Amino acid sequence: MRAMRCLTKALSVAFVASASLITLGPARSAAADLTIFAAASTGTALAEVTQSWEDETGYEAVLSLAGTSALARQIAAGAPADVFLSANPEWMDTLEAASRIVPDSRYDLLGNSLVLIAPAGAPQIELTPPVDLRPHLSGGPLAMALVDAVPAGIYGQAALEALGAWSDVAPFVAQTDSVRAALALVAAGAAPLGLVYATDALAEPRVAVVARLPAATHPPIIYPVAAVAGGNTAQAEAFLIHLRGASARAAFARQGFAVLGD
Repeated sequence: MRAMRCLTKALSVAFVASASLITLGPARSAAADLTIFAAASTGTALAEVTQSWEDETGYEAVLSLAGTSALARQIAAGAPADVFLSANPEWMDTLEAASRIVPDSRYDLLGNSLVLIAPAGAPQIELTPPVDLRPHLSGGPLAMALVDAVPAGIYGQAALEALGAWSDVAPFVAQTDSVRAALALVAAGAAPLGLVYATDALAEPRVAVVARLPAATHPPIIYPVAAVAGGNTAQAEAFLIHLRGASARAAFARQGFAVLGD
């Protein structure tokens, strides 16, 4: 419960503090029938899902992928989005409270888990508390998403605190604006360790999972999806139905997500 309260507080503070610093995303493509703002960690699976939607319907979809916090701020400021797929419920709660989500369109779509990654071939790491990751860094950074705003970073800090590792490793953390950016640092050899979603690790052959963080160390990782108020509601609702279909569910499962609901 403490971790959940900290998560909610961190998200609320980040949202208020950055509201005046928002830069809107690119304008909607004149040819696009649907614009989807989605957490960067869903990008590989969503590329397949949107392609199948286009093939089935003949409509065009445009994906805008970034950290959930940045996307939520853009939507709050009026960015032209039709669907929002968030990496946690709290950012969706914030938009719903601001009437930026179409009522009754929201549902929980996906689940995920956290892993420690290293360049391919690295040895496994034991996570028996208290954990000290510093010897595994060899003076380099631990790459992870922003711990005060991006869900993967907030979940990651909660997990490392629960394992007794955070206070020692915090000075060595390299924070990125999305979980995929943290993945890229490890894949490029710029960071010896990274903390990312399990699905991100699956999508990058240049990294290996060296430890899996216990689910009990952080709040459940849930991805809600909803139609954005003021967007193309008809196309958005059709796409939300498509996300529940067999082809979309299979695509998400192939990328390592737990697919929730019917």
